[in-house]
Amino acid sequence: MSIAITREVSRSIVKCELTHLARTPIDVERARTQHEGYRSALRALGLQVISLPEEPDLPDSVFVEDTAVVLDELAVMTNPGADSRKPEVESMARTLEKYRKLAWITPPATLDGGDVLVLGKRLFVGQTLRSNNAALEQLQDMLHPYGYEVRGVPITGCLHLKSAVTQVANDTLLINPEWVDRTYFEGFKFIEIDPSEPFAANVLMLEGTLIHPSAFTGTRRQLEAAGLPILPVEADELAKAEGGVTCCSLILRN
Repeated sequence: MSIAITREVSRSIVKCELTHLARTPIDVERARTQHEGYRSALRALGLQVISLPEEPDLPDSVFVEDTAVVLDELAVMTNPGADSRKPEVESMARTLEKYRKLAWITPPATLDGGDVLVLGKRLFVGQTLRSNNAALEQLQDMLHPYGYEVRGVPITGCLHLKSAVTQVANDTLLINPEWVDRTYFEGFKFIEIDPSEPFAANVLMLEGTLIHPSAFTGTRRQLEAAGLPILPVEADELAKAEGGVTCCSLILRN
């Protein structure tokens, strides 16, 4: 059984880091209700869900994806690009060490897990304000013995690579072409998001089903037209903190 590691929404999420969005009020209880709906969707797909306790002083800590890159062979603990998020990594490491050998990204490298799209033995890493070239070099050095290739991908207009592109089938990616160039992903087919829904490219593919925010109805119709099964979840409150559906879990595939 695959495992999903999650963390409860922090009461301080109203003080979250923001880069591309204006700050708007966040209803913490509504965000927690939506997060529980997300965890219910994970359970419905057969995953064992580990729910870690709230970190009251870490506003963005619900977005656990940024703390690690979990592969079959090991988990790479990141060094987040925002200083306020660096303390999230140590507590996540205490959980992950029960399941994986750990490796660590170290300064001057910075890396957010949301910038890493794993497609087979290739890791595509967004070159963003949160993830730098030193992280690319460290990832390649530590993962080369396991047969992985690491590639940098420039993006514009969004926080992380997986805000702009995610996998929706073995050979298909969902993409916002305004934020990332598809030529970096040779060998894949593409479905473009509805242009009126720029944040709709973030999808979590699990057990042949796509977890996707219910607000993005235009993009969902395109995915359904391609024959892809979708499990919609409400995520608009967490989206105010620049979070997507991949951000809220770390998936350990067994």
